[in-house]
Amino acid sequence: QERIREVTKLDESVVESALKLLEEHYREAGRGFELVQAAGQYQFRTRACFAPHVQALKVDRPRRLTNAALETLAVIAYRQPIVKSDIEKIRGVDATPTLKTLLDRELIRIMGHKAAVGQPALYGTTERFLKLFGLNSLGELPTLRDLKDLENDPGEAGERLGELESEGSDEVVEQDEDMSGVAAQP
Repeated sequence: QERIREVTKLDESVVESALKLLEEHYREAGRGFELVQAAGQYQFRTRACFAPHVQALKVDRPRRLTNAALETLAVIAYRQPIVKSDIEKIRGVDATPTLKTLLDRELIRIMGHKAAVGQPALYGTTERFLKLFGLNSLGELPTLRDLKDLENDPGEAGERLGELESEGSDEVVEQDEDMSGVAAQP
């Protein structure tokens, strides 16, 4: 109320009266929002009866992945199924927290366990990974040759790659084998 009085230069009683009228007007009009007083201030809020509808419309914005997460995801995408120790050899750092993040975001999953001492988990990408990166299958991942060609003649795709590099990793993971026809498991 005080801020409204400062801006409008009206008396306290006039502002209070106007706010009460607005509060009543929005309540009676059956609108999806209402004017309420909370902690000595007025604010517009969604009416409680409409809250489930608004919640259903809410779209969560995807959180950005760190460079470490993007690098780890690239290693997994190109080398899957892969164990944590191999990821750590390639990246040179502990992968535990990054793997947890990628598992929590459902971008990777445990595909099984390697028949070795300790039976380490084998990691692979998920259907959500494919959707997030606009792929139908892992066969659509760029090959090392594609990336080198892109580096020589970037064009429009190179501009997008530059944007991605500024947001994510600037390292490229080399592909050992042809991944065409390999699909990520949901």
